[in-house]
Amino acid sequence: MTTKLLEVENLTKKFPSSVKTSEGKGEFTAVDDISFSVSAGEIVGLLGPNGAGKSTTINCLLGVIKPDSGSVTVFGMDLQKKRTEIMQKVNYCSAEYNLPWHLTVYEALLVFCHLYSVKNAKERISELLGLFELEDLRNKAVRELSFGQRARANLVKSLLNRPRLLLLDEPMASMDPDIVDKGIKLLKKIQKENGMSIIYTSHNMWEIEQVASNVIFINHGKVMAQGSPLELTKQELKLETKEPDLREVFIRLTRRKEKPL
Repeated sequence: MTTKLLEVENLTKKFPSSVKTSEGKGEFTAVDDISFSVSAGEIVGLLGPNGAGKSTTINCLLGVIKPDSGSVTVFGMDLQKKRTEIMQKVNYCSAEYNLPWHLTVYEALLVFCHLYSVKNAKERISELLGLFELEDLRNKAVRELSFGQRARANLVKSLLNRPRLLLLDEPMASMDPDIVDKGIKLLKKIQKENGMSIIYTSHNMWEIEQVASNVIFINHGKVMAQGSPLELTKQELKLETKEPDLREVFIRLTRRKEKPL
């Protein structure tokens, strides 16, 4: 029996809109009644164009944004009621997030180790810095790192507490192709060894094809399609193929004018 690590039911989030209606300013629905689940040990790709609702969804899963309706259950617990307990076993990485600029890489990671009550913090930091080829930068200020180095340091931060659920929002956007390839292989190895579940967003379809066993495509806040990369390729492109082509699927679903699922 497959264990559902995360269950999202009828999630909706609206924001005030600058667009005026006959009744005044209206609301913009960023996430519109979406439902999905993530099983233990599963990597799910969350795809969609800019403004589709991906980041809002992730912020709702982190409890940073409170949804207007719907529910989020993580590890069998209600996120609204048990957020502190849940977040000890969750972590997050984003291309837009930066570690504290005035600290060294090591100091910044040590702060997060304390926040997550990581045992043997010094050893854990050294282990991950070595894996991500950042050991020689441990005493360098975060503000002095390149974009790609910062992205790797953020990935290290996200793995410190050995999370059961990891949320990755464009985690490798600033890395060069060689580092992305190494990063993908390393992330898959760590995920397999720890049985970690991952939600992974990216505009690099190759990344998603390499890591995800299931893909959820959203647009205008709604789920448009869902399935494995190969299933979506066959379904959307009407092809009998053994190789996924998420790039073409992404383009077709983004331009589609049909109603979502």
